[in-house]
Amino acid sequence: MDERDDIRTTASEDTRTEAAVLRWLLALHPAPVSFEEVLRAVCEQPDDFAQRDAVERAVRDLATAGLLHRNGELVVPTRAALRFDELERV
Repeated sequence: MDERDDIRTTASEDTRTEAAVLRWLLALHPAPVSFEEVLRAVCEQPDDFAQRDAVERAVRDLATAGLLHRNGELVVPTRAALRFDELERV
């Protein structure tokens, strides 16, 4: 067995967290949602550092990909995310 097989990454966990955050925000749109609300909705234990960090990364990465806007504490899906959600429902 190769040493690389023993290395664990959080890539699949991060992807699941991103999907959960985006789905939740799309379901609530057009309501403005705070980061703390996202955290409480997506995490089993919102005070847990690892879970909070995972949601922070998800919001950051979704914003970088152009799927979320974060303005201070408010987080909302972009028009691109909303359009994709519409297309998924067809």
